[in-house]
Amino acid sequence: MKLQYQLNAAFAVVILIVMTITVFFVYSLIMDMLIQDERSQLEERAELLKQITEEQDASVRLPQLTQLVQDQNYPLLLFDLNQDEVLFSTLPANTAVDWLDRYDEELVDEEVWEDQSGESYVAYNIGVAPDSAQRILVMVTPLDDLQIVQNAFAQRMIRIIIIGLLLALAVSYFMTNRLVTPLSHLQKEVKKIEKRKFDQVEPVKASGEIKEVERSVRHMSEELERYINSQKQFFQNASHELKTPLMSIQGYAEGIRDGIFKGDEAERGLDVMVSETERLKKIVNEMILLAKLDSSEDVYHPEQVNVADVVAQAKDRLFPLANEKGVELYYSGEDAFYSYVDRERVLQAFINIIGNAVRHAHGKVEILSQITGDRISVQVIDDGNGIPEELLPQLFQRFIKGKEGETGLGLAISRAIIERSGGTISAENNSGAGAKFEIQLNQRMEDRQ
Repeated sequence: MKLQYQLNAAFAVVILIVMTITVFFVYSLIMDMLIQDERSQLEERAELLKQITEEQDASVRLPQLTQLVQDQNYPLLLFDLNQDEVLFSTLPANTAVDWLDRYDEELVDEEVWEDQSGESYVAYNIGVAPDSAQRILVMVTPLDDLQIVQNAFAQRMIRIIIIGLLLALAVSYFMTNRLVTPLSHLQKEVKKIEKRKFDQVEPVKASGEIKEVERSVRHMSEELERYINSQKQFFQNASHELKTPLMSIQGYAEGIRDGIFKGDEAERGLDVMVSETERLKKIVNEMILLAKLDSSEDVYHPEQVNVADVVAQAKDRLFPLANEKGVELYYSGEDAFYSYVDRERVLQAFINIIGNAVRHAHGKVEILSQITGDRISVQVIDDGNGIPEELLPQLFQRFIKGKEGETGLGLAISRAIIERSGGTISAENNSGAGAKFEIQLNQRMEDRQ
């Protein structure tokens, strides 16, 4: 069942339930209102008749009473409790006698009186002269007359409810159509993403939360397309990087086997095979590490770490390489900044970044750390030739390497570690010469993980 029909059906059921409950209560209240209104009219009539019955001259009183009752067709009863006698009645005799007998015990405070046949009446009783406490005038209206009015009113309400329900369904259809139509279009765009037709994905006209979902879907499409393209590029680059050492190993191995390389050439070939095997092993290990950083929890073990100490340790680790390259290392920073990260992985990231700067520097690398609030910023600045502009946008992608690069995975691993640690990493060229890498980490606690 389509969503639009489900929404319309649900809306109709809700309206029907609400209206049914409303009709039930209104139907009950109508009778109470009609009874009260009828008793008010009976009171007015009773007051008029009371004035007539209190007329002193009986020759005037009785003809007026008889004439009024005949003209207005009033159902009424006049009885004397002292004498236990019905004085006047337009009701059946047995009903008049029954009400006289039951008056004191049952009927005196009731609004609706019932006769022996089960017919109900709206009643109003009032005492009249000469003894208003014992001579009672009772005026009644058959309840059936009020029920006719109640039923007619209920029928009109039902008609109004049906018309209102139809109008509500029309409005519901219009509103749900506006709601569901963008979703239907969005579903078609998602189907395109499912079939990887990213270039055919188009914006969907919508508003509110649906617009936010549409933006998220398009952003997901762009990210998915970028990811798929990066994966294709990764496999292409990986196959190329793995193929080169494998070809060297295969070539020397076949040459030694076939006797082409002998003596010193064979020894040199074996050295190349060992070197290429080590490089191949390093590439495979780094690829595995990257894959685990992206998916597995087993390679990242956070603890409370002083980041400033980690930076200083990375600088000490790279001191021999700097001496070999003739590069001076300068470190200036804060004493302590604690964050909940994996010490060894973050150390590896800093070693990669600082080592990269040492390899590209002409004579100096500066490491500056600064704490701002709950964030530490570590800048690694070298005085080398800088980063080629065409490499900057993809510098942290896998197998992207510069002139002095080794495997092309070091910066990608550093980015994965820093992002796993809740931080950011960026690179840019200095205005003068060289490049600047900046790593930012937050002051995270264990319970935030």
